[in-house]
Amino acid sequence: MAHDSLDLLTVLGSAGIVVKLVLLVLLLFSVVSWAIIFIKFFSLRRDYQESLRFQEFFWKSSSLSDVYAKMKHMGESPAARLFRAGYKELNAMGRAGGGQGGGTGVAGLDTLKRTLDRTCSAEVTRMGQLVSFLATCGNTAPFIGLLGTVWGIMEAFHGIGLKGSASLAVVAPGISEALVATAIGLGVAIPAVVAYNTFLHRIRTIGSELENFSADFLNVVERDLHRIPGES
Repeated sequence: MAHDSLDLLTVLGSAGIVVKLVLLVLLLFSVVSWAIIFIKFFSLRRDYQESLRFQEFFWKSSSLSDVYAKMKHMGESPAARLFRAGYKELNAMGRAGGGQGGGTGVAGLDTLKRTLDRTCSAEVTRMGQLVSFLATCGNTAPFIGLLGTVWGIMEAFHGIGLKGSASLAVVAPGISEALVATAIGLGVAIPAVVAYNTFLHRIRTIGSELENFSADFLNVVERDLHRIPGES
């Protein structure tokens, strides 16, 4: 195993300047993509769990004002930020207070819906930050590696021409150096693509949960709006 690692380092050390530059770019891509993978894995997991926790708290509360008063003890989450934006808009229209009175009509509900939709869209955009780099990395890393391979093969054939020999001993080192670039390019791209698709699915799931919560929030407000005075 140690001998194999030493051989790989020897191959990389004897590679041409262009191949080394390609490998350096791939190394940077790999470091950045893995940093993003770890950051987004934990942040999206936290967003999902905290949003579910807030929704459970929402349904157990007695009124919207009660939710708003106690939500400071809850962790920050997309669902909490969505509720806060909706409640503040509702309060601005004179409808905050757990379903007590107010003059909000259909136009007010439309305004509230637009606020919730805008906040939901902003949350999805926020969760998607940095994720697009993984797609870029997955799409370009194999081609960058292929560039290093093609260039390395060109150098190998140039060496054959200079030495006037096409024996395996002359060709093999240059070809192996070149193929390493493609292998590393694939090694960078595969985790990035897998992570991108996984995170995209999680973001869509959270986005759907936010849309459902937004609809539930509107339903609660609308029920309060049409509640008969004195009805419990």
